[in-house]
Amino acid sequence: MEAIACDPVHGEAETLRDRAQGALLGLAVGDALGAPAENMRPSEIRRRWGRIEGFVTDSPAGTDDTEYAIFSGLLLARHGSALTVAHVEKAWHHWIADLDEGPFRGAGFSERGTLENLRRGLAAPISAQHRHAWSDGLAMRAAPFGVFAAGRPAEAARLVAIDGCVSHDGEGIYGGQAVAAGVAAAMSGAGVTSVIAAALSVVPMDSWTARSIRRAVVAAQRVERDPLIRERTVRSAVVIGGYPWTDLAPEAVGLAFGAFAAARGDFRTAVLTAVNMGRDADTTAAVAGALSGAMSGASAIPEEWSSAIGPVRGSCLPSMRGYHVLDIAELLTPEEESR
Repeated sequence: MEAIACDPVHGEAETLRDRAQGALLGLAVGDALGAPAENMRPSEIRRRWGRIEGFVTDSPAGTDDTEYAIFSGLLLARHGSALTVAHVEKAWHHWIADLDEGPFRGAGFSERGTLENLRRGLAAPISAQHRHAWSDGLAMRAAPFGVFAAGRPAEAARLVAIDGCVSHDGEGIYGGQAVAAGVAAAMSGAGVTSVIAAALSVVPMDSWTARSIRRAVVAAQRVERDPLIRERTVRSAVVIGGYPWTDLAPEAVGLAFGAFAAARGDFRTAVLTAVNMGRDADTTAAVAGALSGAMSGASAIPEEWSSAIGPVRGSCLPSMRGYHVLDIAELLTPEEESR
């Protein structure tokens, strides 16, 4: 029987879909693994669990990181490269601000500040003028932009900045752009060094975000077999001692890229490195998981972790209840190349 040659376009689409699933499932897994360690110091993590090597709760679930990534993914699937600030603002009102859902549960300060401004009638970019515009709230939802703009880091950075105009400013925008560009590069099969270079290429060289990424990556390049020493080295290169806020974008994004670099892109190592460094552990692990998952595909994620991820519960965004990150991966990677 004559062999049937593989359709290269079809094969390319399948690879892209696998990486999309890896990126968004990796984000959700990292979020769920890191959630119990959020806002904790490494010493507190060790006293409670030793070194975290897997889920430490009986019912692991994502936090606002996963739910907001789904929110942005749905928005992007609807508008694609034609996305505008008006589209983003309308979505915030339709899915969040205008709903009578009572207290805004489980969200970060930047989201709360944005909602208060939107509900007062303020529009973007004034809606982002609150005390936490530098938070990692955009970085945590940036991966879908890299999935959509696979192989186009500059386009991923452009689109995520449009999304971010409603809720973030300055370093908060830069953090989202670095993550989106890094995922976009990883989606095209780029290696660790090229992924990091793509992230740095879309943010100002003298920004706090760029400096944090560079410091973390340099620290990660020191070969340390002991994970405790490796984590301490990366963490010390980025974290400002005594600073109370753990969700600032330059720190969280720097730690995530440091974990990714230290692991040489290996999914399990990257995510667990991020989790065990504490601070905003759900977000740093979510970003490290998105980068590693995009680079290696869904098969790189341990099955006992990926199988635990179900549709989101709507704990933060009730309007997102029932969506699965794999639904978003499918929406953002059409079968035929049409973008």
